[in-house]
Amino acid sequence: MQTGNEVAKIGVPVNEAARSGGGSSNLLEQVLHGLDDAKAEDIVTIDLKGKSSIADTLVIASGRSQTHVGAIAEQLMEKLKKYGHKGLSVEGLPHCDWVLLDAGDIIIHIFHPELRAFYDLEKMWGASPPGDQQPNQREHVFRL
Repeated sequence: MQTGNEVAKIGVPVNEAARSGGGSSNLLEQVLHGLDDAKAEDIVTIDLKGKSSIADTLVIASGRSQTHVGAIAEQLMEKLKKYGHKGLSVEGLPHCDWVLLDAGDIIIHIFHPELRAFYDLEKMWGASPPGDQQPNQREHVFRL
């Protein structure tokens, strides 16, 4: 597994997302850096524009254990509140197998690896899971 500070695998380049305008690009950068700071693993972003009205971007990451999943979620919530993002909703924090943070334009899923593999949200939203790329699929890999 790769940590966020080694490589972030995303569906849309961070620089492209930032150029697309709106507050969600700044929020996306803050989310990605927050996940990186918390040592989240296998970070994937999926552009939902045109696919769903629930959010602009879906971010999926993994923690190594339930404790790590909970710590990632709490650190990310604290960081986003510090940057002035209000109205964050959180689900799953007591159990920490799968924590969902709803930041409005961006929805963040933080999984324990086994649950992430079981639910396979990347497949549901048409993105490839980390390390499972088909040769003809295009994936953007960026250094943070």
